Amino acid sequence: MLLCLFLATASSLATKPGMAQRQKYKHGISYIYRIYLSDKKDSPYSLTHPSRYLSHRSLDRRKRQHLELDSTDLPVSPRYIRQIEKIKEVDIIGQSRWLNTLLVRVKDTTLLNTIDQLPFVRHRKMVWQSPDSITQTAERVKHHDNFDEYNHIPNQRYGRSYDQIRVLQGQRLHDIQMEGAGMMIAVIDGGFRNVDRIPAFMRSDIRGYKDFVCPPSPSVFAETDHGTKVLSAMALNEPFYYVGSAPKSAYWLLRSEDQQTEQEVEEDYWVMAAEFADSVGCDLINSSLGYNEYDHARMSHPLWHLNGSTAFISQAASKLADKGVILINSAGNSGMGPWKKITVPADADNVLTVGAVTPDAPYRIAPFSSIGPSQDGRVKPDVVAVGAPVYLVNGRGNIMQDMGTSFAAPIVCGLAACLWEALPEKTAKEIIELIRLSSNNYEHPDNIYGYGIPKFWRAYMLGKVKREE
Repeated sequence: MLLCLFLATASSLATKPGMAQRQKYKHGISYIYRIYLSDKKDSPYSLTHPSRYLSHRSLDRRKRQHLELDSTDLPVSPRYIRQIEKIKEVDIIGQSRWLNTLLVRVKDTTLLNTIDQLPFVRHRKMVWQSPDSITQTAERVKHHDNFDEYNHIPNQRYGRSYDQIRVLQGQRLHDIQMEGAGMMIAVIDGGFRNVDRIPAFMRSDIRGYKDFVCPPSPSVFAETDHGTKVLSAMALNEPFYYVGSAPKSAYWLLRSEDQQTEQEVEEDYWVMAAEFADSVGCDLINSSLGYNEYDHARMSHPLWHLNGSTAFISQAASKLADKGVILINSAGNSGMGPWKKITVPADADNVLTVGAVTPDAPYRIAPFSSIGPSQDGRVKPDVVAVGAPVYLVNGRGNIMQDMGTSFAAPIVCGLAACLWEALPEKTAKEIIELIRLSSNNYEHPDNIYGYGIPKFWRAYMLGKVKREE
């Protein structure tokens, strides 16, 4: 995990509850394996009847961008699933249709020999093993129903969020009523504490939520407020107090981050969440997660993995634009540590990786912001935005300041939704390229600022010119 909080390391110590008392893991010794399948034969699903596994909204998004379905869109073969389910004491807890894998949980590893004998199984990899002890992370806290009056800024509709949106020219899109209406954004994170109780969030358009972690949390709304803060930067619409970058977009809240351990299975959970976002028709995904170092060294990623096609999570992330979805991912907060580099899936192809800068001119890079390039030489981060510090709303319902590339990313994500609303004929890849092209370092990109600070009004005007051509 890398919930990109202020000065977090690759192991996200800043987001772990660590100070709380640990307790014995109550589910006993067990393991989770990723099973790679050879094909999708003997399946009732076909490319000619996609409405059986993709929503109409998802299909409409692809049709609008002239994108064809392919075999990766087909679900995992149900016949293969049934054959594995017949093996006693083997539990299937997840799957990826894009990468054709299953997640199975076992207590007796000798059962894996039976799985290995199945003709459609290519190979397997252990991605999780039970810890000796854990710290409970689900915790409800008290919250405020109203913002403090000192955060009320008369004559300034955006309230505290104005500067972080102004730096990217986002207010100019809002001025022409481009506020993300009709767009749907998935937020993949570790928890959304009190989003279901804080009135400001309850006035936002939250379409649903889903937990992909095994075992699931008692409530995604009792877990970390990292996702709460991320969501606030986009979704809130509280005039003169706080207005987000896409206040009229719809949102899905998806939990893929397990704070109790730090293991590779979280990449599988993330992939499941991304595929779900695609299936329900989300247009964009904001992910403020990143990975490189796990509890078990054999699972960790060396630098050469940062090529967009090696890490499991990055393989899936690199497919998103081809499905018509824009992924905005935080670069990471390892700039001051020994790792320094971006994390996966920030290395993915055809995504926008976002670093953090200070809120005042000349907008210096935050020292913690992870650097690029990708190992195959692509510019990373792609762009930078205000994140050191930035105003957000936390799980107690307070407007406050925090730091991290996690919080720069959703500002960009929300404004990307507004830009796409204004230029609905553009594809995901075209919107990504317009954002890069509009950035103030586009002529000479580097591995610290990338293409620079995107100027969304400029991106809109460039898009209009290309439309007229």
